Amino acid sequence: MAAVNYAESYERALAQAYPNVLNFGELYNVANNQVYKFVDSKTIHIPSISVTGRKNVNRDAIDGTFSRNVDNSFETKTLTFYREWSTSIDPADVMDTNMILTIQNATQVFNETQKFPEKDAYTISKIYADWVAEGKTADTTVLTVDNILAVFDKMMEGMDEALVPSQGRILYVTPAVKTLLKSASNIGLSKSVEHQANINRVVDRLDEVRLITVPSFLMKTAYDFTTGFEPSSSAKQVNLFLVHPSAILTPNKYAFVGMEAPAAGTKGDYIYYEKEYADVFILNNRTGAIAFNITDDADASL
Repeated sequence: MAAVNYAESYERALAQAYPNVLNFGELYNVANNQVYKFVDSKTIHIPSISVTGRKNVNRDAIDGTFSRNVDNSFETKTLTFYREWSTSIDPADVMDTNMILTIQNATQVFNETQKFPEKDAYTISKIYADWVAEGKTADTTVLTVDNILAVFDKMMEGMDEALVPSQGRILYVTPAVKTLLKSASNIGLSKSVEHQANINRVVDRLDEVRLITVPSFLMKTAYDFTTGFEPSSSAKQVNLFLVHPSAILTPNKYAFVGMEAPAAGTKGDYIYYEKEYADVFILNNRTGAIAFNITDDADASL
């Protein structure tokens, strides 16, 4: 790793460019996390019940026997995403960098530029992988100003047919797709005009669906998580991700964060360590509450 870049007259603040936030944060606050519990150290069982339909009544005879017309099954989810990060900092480096290279600053930058975007990358790619594993296929229409609303309407129609609640759906899009939506030929924009000069062109809802923009590098179908994260060579670009949170489960089994001041056991360094045992799943019987539009060629652009 490169040597520490020592400060001479720099300000005691870090100027990191546009720190990341957890773009899929709403999917980590879903009701399912409170409903489905762990049955052992890393497994969740999701129960489901199936029943038969009704029959016509026979008014001329009494059937004295009963048969079971209800059954249950369990959908098993097993956590596999177990991550850790650690660092040590020599007190001399803290002083030589004018108090810039501190544990506090280092962990803040780690969260903003590594941990949060990694969780975003894992969320979108894991949901996509689980969804495809259930036999689903993403829409691959090349989006344009003229067809983007039709593609969105088709996704909404599919969810309506699957009895997905109309309230609460979220549409995640890339910045390029957000631009297309702003320019869509037949979109009804809410325009607020003040003194006939300023027009508000913000698009944050389509019908009753909340729209959230996510950077395109965090909207891929597959990532390599060996160290940090980076798109896999086979990754495709996700352009539209329509979801109802009721189809998502984001359990967190274990999290630990610890820091130690310089001591003999740390060889005189500050040390920091954290680990997290968590995962992202879809509920298999609610795959109709998820829809994707992807660019089939990972290198293609809109």
